[in-house]
Amino acid sequence: MSKRDYYEVLGISKSASKDEIKKAYRKLSKKYHPDINKEADAADKFKEIKESYEVLSDDQKRAQYDQFGHVDPNQGFGGGGGDFNGFGGFEDIFNTFFGGGGGGRRRDPNAPRAGADLQYTMTVGFEEAAFGKETDIEIPKEEECDTCHGSGAKPGTKPETCSHCKGAGQLNVEQDTPFGRIVNRRVCHHCNGTGKYIKEKCGTCGGVGKVQKRRKIHVKIPAGIDDGQQLRVSGQGEPGINGGPSGDLYIVFHVRSHEFFERNGEDIYCEMPITFAQAALGDEIEVPTLHGKVKLKVPAGTQTGTKFRLRGKGIQNVRGYGVGDQHILVKVVTPSKLTEKQKDLLREFADISGQVPDEQHESFFNKVKRAFTGE
Repeated sequence: MSKRDYYEVLGISKSASKDEIKKAYRKLSKKYHPDINKEADAADKFKEIKESYEVLSDDQKRAQYDQFGHVDPNQGFGGGGGDFNGFGGFEDIFNTFFGGGGGGRRRDPNAPRAGADLQYTMTVGFEEAAFGKETDIEIPKEEECDTCHGSGAKPGTKPETCSHCKGAGQLNVEQDTPFGRIVNRRVCHHCNGTGKYIKEKCGTCGGVGKVQKRRKIHVKIPAGIDDGQQLRVSGQGEPGINGGPSGDLYIVFHVRSHEFFERNGEDIYCEMPITFAQAALGDEIEVPTLHGKVKLKVPAGTQTGTKFRLRGKGIQNVRGYGVGDQHILVKVVTPSKLTEKQKDLLREFADISGQVPDEQHESFFNKVKRAFTGE
């Protein structure tokens, strides 16, 4: 099968910006990461997504891909060394269209390759996210087998060169077409593209060369981390292949909600109840913040819904670009139970103001009962 269009893989248009490409990659890579998605084709989809992003996120590679597609222009018509029997240049192009895997360069199966990235979701408290902390986490990850040291072979033995592909990891399949004889290169199914054959497999890892372990990692959570943001821990992913570098660990944070505060970016929001007397006469009240209690002056005549701001009492920007503010919304609380003295004072106040209320002594349910019974 020929490769799918990279733009189609990421679900974006050819005019997509770098931010759109990055956003699409993050969404799809999380969805199809083999450690999260257990579907049979998840690993292949993840590999396809990663390859598409590596090309489209690089300006030079993207420009080359937009012009030539999956065909490598450096393997094209130059040099004059190809003919329709050997296909020195044409072979690479026809391989692309007729299932040869695209491109004439043979990938060395024994070349170093980087390990896969890992993702870990961490739940932290509201204050922990605001101020940061250091902690240890345990993650399941594949590590090199201590018994065979990653070779996959039984101790005292070693992998042998695959006799079918001669260590190339690929097989050439010839077929005649109207265009001439075409040579397709396919992954050797005898060694699965490794170029090696393990006659006596390691009893610990079963010939894989890796074992599943739980590893403790010390993590520094930066102050100001927000819900959904992620932290990259370099070199803590899966180990590399054939001596290649390890992948990275991406920690995605989930921040618990707070019973009093709400967060928007670096700013904190909260509601503060005050009495009618405080609102009418003014007062100095204590307001809780993440940094401790502070005094707030409420002017006389403050209306419910009035907003106040405490500068610098919010959350530090995760990249160190300043600190947010705390916004306070005051709510005037109407008392539900009054003593007779309190009622008399309020009636006197209403009388002086010229706003005598029409007090309703009957309950709502008594009015409804009388309406239906005619009593």
